Amino acid sequence: MLPKKNRVSTKEVDKIFKEGRFFVSPSFTFKYLKSTNKGVKISFIAPKSVAKLAVKRNLLRRRGYTALAKHIDQFPSGLMGVFIFKKYQDDISVIEDEIKNILTKIN
Repeated sequence: MLPKKNRVSTKEVDKIFKEGRFFVSPSFTFKYLKSTNKGVKISFIAPKSVAKLAVKRNLLRRRGYTALAKHIDQFPSGLMGVFIFKKYQDDISVIEDEIKNILTKIN
């Protein structure tokens, strides 16, 4: 998991949903907002429509954070973002590839 300082708070998630831009990939949507802060804050959301059991939703979030940990330093500074899963993706390598694709679109 990412440290708490690198994850988005619920107030920031509301702000991202209201004012942010987004990118769409097959497994998830990335909504983001550029801010004046120096650090990068990114979180994962797994809605109930993707997985009914909380255990599976938490597993998705943990796999997302694991895949993101390798690429967190490549995101531009001052970025707040949220990855929202659209479907259940069990393979970490697929999640990592989609994070790379979104990263190339941002930069």
